[in-house]
Amino acid sequence: MQEKTELLQGTLDLLVLRTLRGGAKHGYAIAHHIQETSDGYLQVEEGSLYPALHRMEQRGWIEAEWGLSESKRKAKYYQLTSAGRAQLKAKARSWQLLVNAIAGVLGAPAKEA
Repeated sequence: MQEKTELLQGTLDLLVLRTLRGGAKHGYAIAHHIQETSDGYLQVEEGSLYPALHRMEQRGWIEAEWGLSESKRKAKYYQLTSAGRAQLKAKARSWQLLVNAIAGVLGAPAKEA
């Protein structure tokens, strides 16, 4: 049985912003991409994802537009703004500093981002 992983505060924003770097996606596609690219290790629940999307939209990091999903259902598509791209860069840098610091404490070599 796979244990649930709690994300550090702010990590979900980083994952969503990184996911949207590849182009506009609706909420389900964002959650699926995160789960798929983490080999199923990270699962984003709707109760966490949609408040995060709303918050990032309010901050101007993403913008949303209604469209049709692959199954021809109405869906809200999110995409990065220029402010979102800048935020992604800053958050990715902060995350890499944290990873390097933890790797140092554990005595493991850190990886480059």
